[in-house]
Amino acid sequence: MILYGTNPIAWANDDDQSIGAHIPTEQILREAGREIGFDGIENGHRWPDDPQELKSLLAEYGLRFISGWYSTHLLTRSVAEEIAAVGPHLERLKANGCTVCIVCECSNTVHGSPDVAVNDRPRLSADQMAAFGARLEEFAAWMAGQGVTLAYHHHMGTIVESPEDIDALMAATGPATHLLFDAGHCAFGGGDPLAVLKRHAGRVAHFHAKNIRRPVTERVRAEGLSFLQGVMAGAFTVPGDPEGAIDFVPLLRMLAQAGYNGWLVIEAEQDPVLRNPLTYQAMGLKALKAAAREAGLDPHADG
Repeated sequence: MILYGTNPIAWANDDDQSIGAHIPTEQILREAGREIGFDGIENGHRWPDDPQELKSLLAEYGLRFISGWYSTHLLTRSVAEEIAAVGPHLERLKANGCTVCIVCECSNTVHGSPDVAVNDRPRLSADQMAAFGARLEEFAAWMAGQGVTLAYHHHMGTIVESPEDIDALMAATGPATHLLFDAGHCAFGGGDPLAVLKRHAGRVAHFHAKNIRRPVTERVRAEGLSFLQGVMAGAFTVPGDPEGAIDFVPLLRMLAQAGYNGWLVIEAEQDPVLRNPLTYQAMGLKALKAAAREAGLDPHADG
């Protein structure tokens, strides 16, 4: 079953919590659930930590908890230490019926550093990637034993950003490690989203329908801007935005051919003062459903 979700960073950013701080939590939930009509929403810093309190809060607005970002530090700590650290987060996911855990290695990331150019991200050698992949696969196998699939989020400013990084990570891991495919991060990272997805569609466990404004991402690279500076300049947007560079129909057709069954999530952080979240998220959901219908991924998606 295909389900449609969003992420609260469209309203209130997690990496820089001053972005969208003026927007009440109730407004985020009301717009996402009752007004736009998403099936669910991902984690954000506004949500309660208690699993049952979280479930009840979202249910008031007709929303389910989809999943949430978890920052691994497998380059600096053991798998056993990571298992101990993820415990509370994993229990929160399991209590809310989540089937995937979104993971990204953040021991040395620069994406949250406002003054560090995203171009200056960390990189691993082939041997380092192989060692990291072995640890990640062990962690993913343990998580699978808990009934949750690890979905690795390739992301700007991290050790897995470029298409070559994605290929290397997938080669360095085994069947327990799956991929969160993010169209926007793939394109921003220098890849052709369709070509990269074609190589790894069978291992995709989660999908972020993030769009990019190509002139802005090119400016970020050329001027050495940080990830957050890029966000505020408008690097990201939603499906259906005429300024967006990504065609989602071929991507969703590829997912359909691979038998994808899960969430399509519009995770597109923008400056909410300049780009109204209600307007853009509604635009995105309408376009995403139309694309899923055209691609044959969700033939009965409503308009």
